[in-house]
Order: sequence, then C-alpha cells, then structure tokens
Amino acid sequence: MNKEELRQKSKEYADRNGFVLQQDSKMLDMTLNGLLRNEQKYGAVYCPCRRVTGNKKEDEKIICPCIFHKDEIKKDGHCKCMLFFRKI
Repeated sequence: MNKEELRQKSKEYADRNGFVLQQDSKMLDMTLNGLLRNEQKYGAVYCPCRRVTGNKKEDEKIICPCIFHKDEIKKDGHCKCMLFFRKI
C-alpha cells in the first residue's frame, strides 16, 4: 500500500464512523509514514504509537484502526496516534 492509498482508506473509515482525519498535513504524514513503516517491517499497519510485541494474537489488536481508538476518541477527542478525531 502507498501513502495516498492509506490516506484515502483512513479518510473513508473516518467518514463512515463520524470521525475526522488529522487536519495538520505534517502530523498526518508522520502518522501515515509510521503506519507504512510498520507494514514494511512487521507485515501489517500497526499503530505507530503502540509497541509491536511479536505475539500475533495480541498484536492484531493494534492494527489500525486499533481496538482502542473509539474509546480514546470518546474520552480524549482523538486516538492515541492522533490520526482520528471526534467530529465537532
């Protein structure tokens, strides 16, 4: 996957779920680069803000969008990676 495909996929996901994608283009690029780096290194788009353990079952939880993002957005207004934000 390339950065533009990931950006589009993330935007579509955000739109479908009532979220907003990171608006700061520099921050968005940093997060997308981290996701793509993890895909190259580990074989999946693991959240760059979380540690990959090597335990496939546990690590599935941190494939973006991770299992934690909805609760984080509800509580903090954004996910830990700051890729998705609560729509205002």
